[in-house]
Amino acid sequence: MFEKRSIVRSVALALACSPALFHPAHAVTDEDLRELREQVKQLKQNYESRIEALEKRLQQAEQSTGKAEAAAGKAETAAAKAESFSAKAEGLSTKAESVVQNAAAQAGSRPAGESAMNPGVSLIMNGTYGNLTRPASTYRINGFAPTGGEVAPIGRGLSLGESELVFSANIDPRFRGTVIAALGADDRIGVEEAFIQTLDLDGGLTAKAGRFLAGVGYLNEIHPHAWDFADAPLASKVFLGNQLGEDGVQVKWVAPSNIYFDLGAEFGRGRKFPAGPDNGRDKNGFGSGNFFTHLGGDIGASTAWQVGASYLMTQPQGRTWQDTDAAGTNVTDSFSGKSRLLALSGVLKWAPNGNSTVNNFKLQGEYFRRRENGALTYDTAAASLGTQTGDYRSAQSGWYTQGVYQFARQWRAGYRYDRLSPGTTSIGLVNSGALTAANFPILASYKPTRDTVMLDWSGSEFSRVRVQLARDRSRAGLPADNQMVLQYIMSLGAHGAHKF
Repeated sequence: MFEKRSIVRSVALALACSPALFHPAHAVTDEDLRELREQVKQLKQNYESRIEALEKRLQQAEQSTGKAEAAAGKAETAAAKAESFSAKAEGLSTKAESVVQNAAAQAGSRPAGESAMNPGVSLIMNGTYGNLTRPASTYRINGFAPTGGEVAPIGRGLSLGESELVFSANIDPRFRGTVIAALGADDRIGVEEAFIQTLDLDGGLTAKAGRFLAGVGYLNEIHPHAWDFADAPLASKVFLGNQLGEDGVQVKWVAPSNIYFDLGAEFGRGRKFPAGPDNGRDKNGFGSGNFFTHLGGDIGASTAWQVGASYLMTQPQGRTWQDTDAAGTNVTDSFSGKSRLLALSGVLKWAPNGNSTVNNFKLQGEYFRRRENGALTYDTAAASLGTQTGDYRSAQSGWYTQGVYQFARQWRAGYRYDRLSPGTTSIGLVNSGALTAANFPILASYKPTRDTVMLDWSGSEFSRVRVQLARDRSRAGLPADNQMVLQYIMSLGAHGAHKF
């Protein structure tokens, strides 16, 4: 470095003195020498300042190079450590996999403990208080075949409604099992659902086998404790016997698309109305078949919708019901033939920006149309009439629509309107003159309707208290039946989510 500085200074001095070498000696004066010295001095200072700047840059470059080399050394050390850690992790993963395989092999070679499955258990408690203008035991829906006590409204006074005891768990990686026991107000325990369901089928397929709520319409697959009203619509009562549960198999496919779309089929025994009651049915094959589809999606961030259609086919054999003719005589009617039920449904849900915590609205509706043809047997205690059989054909329909609005946190209010149409019914025994229309209340042209309002409060997702008022005009020739129901629904234990 000092050698470079000396060379530069020598060159600068030589350049400064070069004019004196090429001029004659007599031309150089004292003034010229002072100017020359001053110029040399300025050149010297200028070059020294530049050299110092270059030296600083060189030192900075050398320091940067040292830091870079140190960082590179540290990076190499970190890379070596990471490689060593990766090797150790791979070794641990191999050991863990070996342990899992050994554990699985040992578990498969010995019987499972009693608590190995540890199913989820929950209990839904339902209690009611009813206040009706007329007794529920005399309830009739004119123009439609009575389907048993389940179509009647909630009875007078205090009663324990239908409660549910639920057991569910994954059986293994391929199957899941669910059992729901219904605890009735008559102290009887029945199996509402008991089925297995696949978990690992590819391509959007699922299969179910056992006893389950049939996929007819929208409301039928929802358990009563999750209904928005205390009872079922009139259409569900007359076309599905309140709620249809079937013993059978179900296969459903969900399309891999942005919009929701599914197709499904069910094949069952035909154990309940409209196919049953079973009554010891002894027949190979299926007693009912149901095909369904759903389509749904979102409208922006606040609205979701779903529409559905289903087609239920059954072949009732001796489907009986008790009735009373116009003269007050007890009658047992029995139908055998074909029954076809078309159900259309639609649901619209709204919540601001998808947040339903405080405010939300749900609009729901269903339409049913049933066609039946076959033979009707009329059996009465009156000796003059006895038992007679003739042709039977009918086409009947019904619908309901309801809206439920959550206007504040925990509070909801709702309104539902029901309407039935008896349509056209042809009975051979009447057409032939063997009997009169007065012997068959089912021939009534009356159109039953009902208006229902409700208000409920939910303390949490596990508790709900509801008051419901209804004006029921199901019985022709009588004033409307004013019905009031107080209801509580309490859930003990975690309960699975319900359908859309």
